[in-house]
Amino acid sequence: MSLMRQTAQEDASPAPMQRAHGTGRIEAKLREGRTRLERLYQEGCCKIRLPRSHGGAMEAVLINTSGGLTGGDRIDWKADALAGSKLVVTTQACERIYRSTGDDARVSTALRVGPGAHVDWLPQETILFEGSRLHRSLRVDLEDNATFTAVEAVLLGREAMGETARKAHLRDRWRIYRDGKLVHAEETRLAGEEFEREGISLLAGNNAFATILAIGPDAEEKLTALRSILGPSVHAAASAIGERLVLRVVAPSGLMLRRTIIPAIALLSGAGALPRLWSI
Repeated sequence: MSLMRQTAQEDASPAPMQRAHGTGRIEAKLREGRTRLERLYQEGCCKIRLPRSHGGAMEAVLINTSGGLTGGDRIDWKADALAGSKLVVTTQACERIYRSTGDDARVSTALRVGPGAHVDWLPQETILFEGSRLHRSLRVDLEDNATFTAVEAVLLGREAMGETARKAHLRDRWRIYRDGKLVHAEETRLAGEEFEREGISLLAGNNAFATILAIGPDAEEKLTALRSILGPSVHAAASAIGERLVLRVVAPSGLMLRRTIIPAIALLSGAGALPRLWSI
């Protein structure tokens, strides 16, 4: 009798929830003066599309067909730009991170930039919903004379819905290497604490923030140009050390953040233009 009762209880236990998993990989190669596709692999919820471009760079659009991420979901992106090529990687839309029951959603990105090549890593904003948990990592390996530009922008809730996502959790890890030597490392962490959102040295009440990183031999020159377009009313700070330029921006809303970072990305982009999907 007890065995029957135990079996009935096991049958009544909830089934494990379905999780999204995906992998996308792309490799670009310079041929006849233009960057062209060499290899493409996509699996699960990860898709990659290649819109037509009229410049010398190839544009790749990353798509998560699951419609967003929640706890336990996992996505892995990888892109290689071979010698002399130019690759622009963006996303179809903002990535949405929904409430989690406890586990982190995980997004891992690995980029390799060959000799004399350039990669623009320009995903659109990530929106963190209340109770969401995201663990994200970016690793970039630069070879001789390679250059690189990246942006990661985060929105805390949806402004139009009056959301502020006070209990959202984020861990964002960046590691950039030049010929195997670490040249840039940073960690961003939100743990749902009040001081993170209100502290004057942190978000200071703002609900949107972004980091832009550019690595190249003209970092000091671009810093001067960048400061001239930002203006005194923008909550931003920029610095350049050697070949590395870093810009950090906070804003009260996603729209104001985008209006600030779009001219900065256009200036720092190695492709010389923003992806059309970034148009306001």
